[in-house]
Amino acid sequence: MFHEDIFIFEFVSGGGFSQVEIPSSLFCEGFAMLRSIIEDFKNLGFQITTLLDSRIEFLSRYMKVDAVKSVELEEDFLKKYTECVRNSNFCFVIAPEFSNILYNLTKIVKTNKKKLLSIDLKGVKLGASKLETYKFFIANGMDTPESYRIPVKGSVLDINLILQKCDQFNSSIVIKPDDGAGSESIFYFEKKDDVLHFFESFNKTFDTNRKYLLQEYIEGDPMSVSIINDQPLEKTNENNLKILSINHQNIQITDSTSESVYLGGSTPVDQFEQLRSQIEDILKRVDLSAFKGYFGIDFVKKADDSLSFIEINPRLTTSYVGIRNVLEFNPMELLLNQKKKVLKIYKFIPRKFSEFTQIKLKYDGEYTSGEVNNLLLPKLINLIPEILTPPIIIEGVKKNQEAFYSCFIATKSNDVQSSKYRISQINQIFGKFNFRITK
Repeated sequence: MFHEDIFIFEFVSGGGFSQVEIPSSLFCEGFAMLRSIIEDFKNLGFQITTLLDSRIEFLSRYMKVDAVKSVELEEDFLKKYTECVRNSNFCFVIAPEFSNILYNLTKIVKTNKKKLLSIDLKGVKLGASKLETYKFFIANGMDTPESYRIPVKGSVLDINLILQKCDQFNSSIVIKPDDGAGSESIFYFEKKDDVLHFFESFNKTFDTNRKYLLQEYIEGDPMSVSIINDQPLEKTNENNLKILSINHQNIQITDSTSESVYLGGSTPVDQFEQLRSQIEDILKRVDLSAFKGYFGIDFVKKADDSLSFIEINPRLTTSYVGIRNVLEFNPMELLLNQKKKVLKIYKFIPRKFSEFTQIKLKYDGEYTSGEVNNLLLPKLINLIPEILTPPIIIEGVKKNQEAFYSCFIATKSNDVQSSKYRISQINQIFGKFNFRITK
């Protein structure tokens, strides 16, 4: 057991949006990760502190946390964040890469000379730039889609370069922010006419204060590999990567008029052991020493079974909520044993199957939102232990929009079929409490 104190911070839940409305999709994923990793560290004996946005502080009752500091509406969370860092021995940071958020929060931990358990500054800096990651893949001989930074001409992206690359690739393309996180602001274009139509109608969608990347679209199955690099800190010339699982990603790509949407995923993928061997063979010649700790790599498995690597996520990713359900050990124990230089044998073969997804709900009952929070949620969580983020309304309340509840679940089943069956049971339970699934 590790009888130490740790500050665990997740940006969306922890006050990062205290100045504005909290995006429900980001919150559902963020809180699910926060609640999961808090439980895993608590099971190792840690005393845990976290920050919560005051609007969702009532959810702290469902977290195995020792101390919660509240970030009030319109309060700058950084002051309390820094205080929590200074008062803890260990820190674990979960935050998006865009606008240097993850980098700056990690730097505060390093400046205060605390023990950082998430990825260090060098890895964050590399993973935060998709163009630098592309160069890294190329330098290490890894297959990756061609990528180009799009110049800004005047106040708009250079459409001539985009059209030129469409001709060059003779395939679909993707435009995404260089520092984007997840599927945020990713647009898919099947042909040149789609590009022309989009820029005539939607060009203001792009914030030209950010840098954008044009990337060849790769057909295939979107996946990710979740890794803990547990090499001893004094050894920087060799990798000791532990593949925890390989995950399917459920990404909704429609047309150029709307962004791509991450809907969740499942783990492990079919033919896990064969794919793991293939990835290990590729990564053994790659210098990943900048990524000490838990990180993920997104890739596409093509029709010919070859792999094309897309980006590196230098942080905990949503797939963690499923991975912890399919392994026979606590992944955070492995992470800590790296720091403590403790040798222990782990079985890196997923024995279960987990599907993790956001569920959007409409409440048709007579309770007020406050009564739902106080009376219904405890019953639902008792009946559905798969719930990580309880059903909550945080978006559209002040705009008099039709209110929807959002939640996030992760199953723990023996196989795909039993997971699907359990999700159907979960949907029926929601129905008994007057919640209707909307997507």
